[in-house]
Amino acid sequence: MVSPGFFLICMLHSLMALSCGALMMFYSNEIFVFSHGKEHASKLMGSTPHDQPLIQTSDLFSGLLLFAIGFLLFMVAFVKDREFHSFFTKGCVLLHVAMVIWRIYFGRKVEDLGRDWLRLVVGDIALGVSWVFFLVYS
Repeated sequence: MVSPGFFLICMLHSLMALSCGALMMFYSNEIFVFSHGKEHASKLMGSTPHDQPLIQTSDLFSGLLLFAIGFLLFMVAFVKDREFHSFFTKGCVLLHVAMVIWRIYFGRKVEDLGRDWLRLVVGDIALGVSWVFFLVYS
């Protein structure tokens, strides 16, 4: 039997990943300006004509990866095995914990992203807590 909580969490996370991935692929410049401001966005987009295509390609592949993760979450939402739900949920919690640790120890040291690390950590914690709520609920 499909747990309604697991289905709902997977679909919500899938929707977020699909939309963020699509925005990263097609509107990365606008997203940088919106989230970091014009000054930091210009630094993040590269300072030389050689750097700019490399950074744009990296952003494209990052968005594509996030889109693929969203599609995977969409498919996983329809799995009916309760043991798999628990296994997958624990893996997602570990993934979000790893992201928090990475952002605390490495992400905040990047000069242009240093002011955003706390906001990103709070977002990762919120996403991880949603999976923990499912574990507690089930």
